[in-house]
Amino acid sequence: MRSRRNSGVRLDYFHSLLERTIFKNQNPVTGLYFSNTESNDAWVRDNVYAIMAVWALSMSYRKQADLDEDRAKAYNLEQDVVRSMRALLTSMIKQVAKVEKFKHTQSLEDSLHAKYSSVTGHTCVGDKEWGHLQVDATSLYLLMLSQMTASGLQIVFTLDEVDFIQNLVFYIENAYRIPDYGIWERGDKTNHGQPELNASSIGMAKAAMEAVNELDLFCARGGAASVIHIKSDKVAQCQAILHSMLPRESSSKEIDAGLLSVIGFPAFAVDDENILNYTRDTIVSKLQGQYGCKRFLRDGYKTVKEDPARMYYEPAELKIFENIECEWPLFYVYLMLDGIFTGNKEKTSEYFDAIDELMVYLPDGSKVMPELYYVPEEKVELEYRSPSSQVRKAGGRIPHLWSQALYIIAMLLKENHVTTGELDPLNRRQVTEAKPDLVIQVAVLAEDTVVQEVLKSHDIFVQTVAEASPIFIYPARVLIHIFKHLGENKKMKLSGNVCGETGVLSTSMLYTLHGKILAFVPQFLDHHQFYLALDNDLLADLMKNDVAFLRNNWKELGRPTVTITVTHGMIENESIQKSILSNIRKFQTGYINGVQIHMDKIGNLISTSCIKRLTFLESEHASDASLAQALAKHCIHSSYDPVWQALVLGQSSSQNLKSNYPQPSLPAVVALDTPESGTSTPQSASSHDSSRRLHGIISRTRSIDIESGLPTQTIHTKFSTPKHTNHLPTVTGLGSSFERTLQKARSFCVGQADSGLPGGLFPLSPLSPSSTGSSDRHFVLPEESTDSTGMIRKVASWMDTTELMDLYAGQEDEELVSQLRACTTLSEQADIVHYLFEKNGLDWNTHINKESEVTVRNLMTELYYKSAKHRTWSLVRHAAGILQKRVEHLAQSVTDLLVRQKQVSVGLPPEPRERIILAPLPPNELEELIYESCGEDRSGAVLTQELIIYLSLFIRTEPHLFTQMFRLRVGLIMQVMTSELARAMNCDADDAYEQLVTLSPCELKELLHHILSGREFGVTITSTKSSHGSTLMNRRPTIICAPKEEVSAGLTLKRQLTRSRRKSLTRQPTTIQDLVEQEVTEDRVGLWLRRRRVDGSLNRAPADFYAKVWKILEVCPGIQIARRFLSQSMTREMTSNEFKFALEVENALNTVPEPEYRQLMVETLMVIACVVENAWIPGFGQVIDVAQLVNAANNLFLGDQAAYDGDALQCCASTDPGFQRPHPLSCQGTAGICEHFYDSAPSGCYGTMVYMTKASLQILNVAQMFEGQDRVDCRPS
Repeated sequence: MRSRRNSGVRLDYFHSLLERTIFKNQNPVTGLYFSNTESNDAWVRDNVYAIMAVWALSMSYRKQADLDEDRAKAYNLEQDVVRSMRALLTSMIKQVAKVEKFKHTQSLEDSLHAKYSSVTGHTCVGDKEWGHLQVDATSLYLLMLSQMTASGLQIVFTLDEVDFIQNLVFYIENAYRIPDYGIWERGDKTNHGQPELNASSIGMAKAAMEAVNELDLFCARGGAASVIHIKSDKVAQCQAILHSMLPRESSSKEIDAGLLSVIGFPAFAVDDENILNYTRDTIVSKLQGQYGCKRFLRDGYKTVKEDPARMYYEPAELKIFENIECEWPLFYVYLMLDGIFTGNKEKTSEYFDAIDELMVYLPDGSKVMPELYYVPEEKVELEYRSPSSQVRKAGGRIPHLWSQALYIIAMLLKENHVTTGELDPLNRRQVTEAKPDLVIQVAVLAEDTVVQEVLKSHDIFVQTVAEASPIFIYPARVLIHIFKHLGENKKMKLSGNVCGETGVLSTSMLYTLHGKILAFVPQFLDHHQFYLALDNDLLADLMKNDVAFLRNNWKELGRPTVTITVTHGMIENESIQKSILSNIRKFQTGYINGVQIHMDKIGNLISTSCIKRLTFLESEHASDASLAQALAKHCIHSSYDPVWQALVLGQSSSQNLKSNYPQPSLPAVVALDTPESGTSTPQSASSHDSSRRLHGIISRTRSIDIESGLPTQTIHTKFSTPKHTNHLPTVTGLGSSFERTLQKARSFCVGQADSGLPGGLFPLSPLSPSSTGSSDRHFVLPEESTDSTGMIRKVASWMDTTELMDLYAGQEDEELVSQLRACTTLSEQADIVHYLFEKNGLDWNTHINKESEVTVRNLMTELYYKSAKHRTWSLVRHAAGILQKRVEHLAQSVTDLLVRQKQVSVGLPPEPRERIILAPLPPNELEELIYESCGEDRSGAVLTQELIIYLSLFIRTEPHLFTQMFRLRVGLIMQVMTSELARAMNCDADDAYEQLVTLSPCELKELLHHILSGREFGVTITSTKSSHGSTLMNRRPTIICAPKEEVSAGLTLKRQLTRSRRKSLTRQPTTIQDLVEQEVTEDRVGLWLRRRRVDGSLNRAPADFYAKVWKILEVCPGIQIARRFLSQSMTREMTSNEFKFALEVENALNTVPEPEYRQLMVETLMVIACVVENAWIPGFGQVIDVAQLVNAANNLFLGDQAAYDGDALQCCASTDPGFQRPHPLSCQGTAGICEHFYDSAPSGCYGTMVYMTKASLQILNVAQMFEGQDRVDCRPS
């Protein structure tokens, strides 16, 4: 007999260990593994890990076989792997109906089971008797199926099984928005059966999708039909949510050791090394003990304090598990594997030694891994007093199947019997390796020769869509239709992909089908979408966002190719719209926003593009005549849409109109507004006198409530230099430096110059056309185009419905329809159509066209498209609201916010008018909820949808804007946008809201961004020529950013100005420097009130605010915030950094309807937190009433105002002891708080925090802790 090498001997040892610890739990018929001898249940997750150990040993034998016997062992082990993996596959296929249903419902009852009978392979418990929805378990199976297939094992045998695997991909692809029971099967840690969004499930699903992408399940024997496809956009979604959650596991678990399987072996799901290291370090620092790691904080599983008679915990019970949580050696194995895969020998050796000490010996001498180590009952009190001081005992299942399997894998790796590359043939371990710089390819195509000639006039030479042949260009919606055929299987009743969306990653690939090459334009260029796609400025902005997104998320082989079609809608005044033209020129230079671009003809880009083969359509069983019809129907032709041409331009093209579109019934528009007196139009010449004066009257069905605390007369904004400036003599001798600074500062006055000021919002002075960088299409309105307040004349005025009905009373419907036939003014058409809607409803037949029925709905739809083309956005939004149009992907946008742990509310507070969205909703339900919350405010409902879309965009591209914001209150955001617009335009709230709806979608997005980021902005009034006729003029406000040099000049100036605020307010200016001082002082008025109002509306809180409130609750019976009481018992249920706790505090603060009052409460809690953190007192013996403290601080402030002759003497303060404050306050302060207190800076000798500190000393008896000292320094550090 031949002698064996040491490696062979060691392999025999591990094979023996496998037999005694893992194979003994295997059913010989089904091949499934049961976890313990007390039950025949086979958990999917445990089975996959057990199979991984067998697989690792089989590869070790295959590589190092000394004898035929070794090769036989290798083959036997490989076949055992195949048998067990197929057993799991068979058990899941038996539930194919659930997979199909789950794709549509994502319901807990429709999920695959988490465990099966190891004897029969059937389900072993009912749908509602276990937490079956465990996305991570299904994902782990797909991940290891991919790895084993890549290693050469064929596990899938038939095309039906291939289709089932493809549908399993659809089952997990939405993991980023599916709450499940997680890796521990419990959901919320109280174990009440409440599923949560778990980072471990999202990470494992991401890894599985990446691994199975483009994998041939038949290995080398496969073909087109056996390849699995994924949508890269789903992977990117999972990655974004995963990165935003880590190191948190879920809303109830601030950290979880189970994440080690996600950041390391086997998933390797995190490609950001900083996030990966931070998550690992957090797990080690918070969960690692002497016997392993805790699963999560306050985990009561298998502790002696756990009541075995019930499955769930009482909320306040969790505190008793603190510091005695069981420690699992399993996680030491994960950390050891992490050291092996990263090449850290010191770490590997450290955890190997620790594991060796924790091993338990069975009676037969086998060293096995126990499930956990627990604190004995007699040592619990000692462990409470001194954590990690007591000796623990091994408990749970011994051996633990999961832990034992990982231990065998780790030992095989450590002893080099198998390599990391063999266990990871798909190279997922290299996910953090640096990627080469990405070059994004851009192909710009003209819609037809007309557009091509316009581009040529700008020295941009591109092909038309027709010239791109043989490459076929399609809109993104066609790609959605194509992918619906993926995974179809009529025998198994599988419908394929039900996802109705596609992203830029998918449209940036080229596809081949039956030898033809297909290209798809991005979805944002699809003109069949909501009116957002009709704003060219917004399209240009979305182009840049998509390019940046591609740079950060592209992982495919080959370069991304973005196909952009320049259409007639992008032409304005016989020229390409400025923002679109600017983007194309940047593409030509090779860089845009720091991203490298290569622009060329699409045919020249094929060789370096990422090309996917639509193999699932090439197989015989996937052929469908409807696909060919869809491709033929939606192919982008060389001429632009005749329906669009007829509806928008009023040009007759009835022979080309599609049957499902009504023929244009309204005359072509030649003017947006009615002409001034002295001019004539066909309508004005033929109509009654009463109708002539009815221009621009559309029912005002919207109402934004600017809070009573913001009277419009107190908004201090300068839109022109004060009159007395021109009467001052010329001042010399100030110095050239000061004069240069003053010259810059005249055009831009900023508010507070203190270094501690948070980024505020400040008004811009009116900018000249040259300073705004406007193109020729912008014109400053002449004086006669504005009223005395500087407000622009509206395209359509907004009046009450009753007034509209009164003005049109007495006119017959037929007479109005006759006027409509001759009306060529957009505003007059809108008036009449809206009146007919109010009187008769949308389905009334107008008889405007004798050849066919034309309802009010048809006319309103036509008006919607016309106003969109002419950029009359207020009319677009109003018509969209009446037609109850819904933004495409509205539900997806809400989901994007929710899965990033942000609640969303629509409508204005308080509840029930304000509706809170806590979970993803179907599109129809979401639309109904928004329209209900906005009541009769139809434009408000449309604006709400727009803002949700923009918030979703910002949270994906700039997540830092939402730091410490847990609820996005869209109604309040709309309110503060109106408030800021009123301030910047120096107008009342109603007019500001009217101007808000006249902003273009891009400008509305910019305004929202300015408010979220605290950037300065201003407003100019511009007139925009229409794209189709020089007589059309659209007047609207334009949002303008403050140039950096002007901001710098304003700050420099105020640093040079040192003066007393009181002095500057009492004396008249006599020099230019006095004037500037007065202007700066006036600009500072209202600054902190606005800042608090903005932060309160955005629900923004200071860093670590919620953790500090938790610490306050630890030392007091409770905190009263308005009508909500936060009990100390919350600290027994939740930990300080737990997301659930933050939401509870947030919900309490949200009961305060006044945003500025809410922020004062936040500041008060921060002051109390300072007292607690400095351990000035051991605890508070009373409930802390935050409103009481704020009111007391306000009274102290008013006392000082009276004593020092302050500004509040004009309203709320008085030296008269019998003075009674009026109600409501004359200064319009909300919640009984003086407006001057709201407008005080937090810091400083007379800052709000000083008064809050004094109030706390008085009411909470903090002063008694200072041993009778007469004076206590109340200045916050």
